[in-house]
Amino acid sequence: MTEGGAGGGFSLDNPALESIGVRITQWRPDYVELELPVTSSMLNRSRVIHGGTICTLLDAATGYAGLFSPPGEVARHAVTLSLTSNFLSNGTGSVLTAKGIVDRRGRSIFFSRAEVWLDQELLVATGVATMKYLR
Repeated sequence: MTEGGAGGGFSLDNPALESIGVRITQWRPDYVELELPVTSSMLNRSRVIHGGTICTLLDAATGYAGLFSPPGEVARHAVTLSLTSNFLSNGTGSVLTAKGIVDRRGRSIFFSRAEVWLDQELLVATGVATMKYLR
């Protein structure tokens, strides 16, 4: 994955995430920040953000945190082996921000964690993951 696009953003190269509006706002070794504008289609029947949307962001942030490669290098890919999510709060707002951090990296597996924030004010969920690099 390399820098690209208007405004110096990063390419997700992920149709599923792109289709819901996720974008990378910060990306460096062992760290990523993702943003997702909240739309009415992301709300559940209680009119708060659906847990599946939040889990999608946790999964993406824990994964992309370990996938940074500098411009010109081969893109890295991984699959999720385990994802544990903790829902701390709920609500509605304008933007979800997910922050992912790698805690430990091996040759083929890495361990990472993430937080999802609503409008940079409300911590709605945390997660930890075990990821496996694809060769």
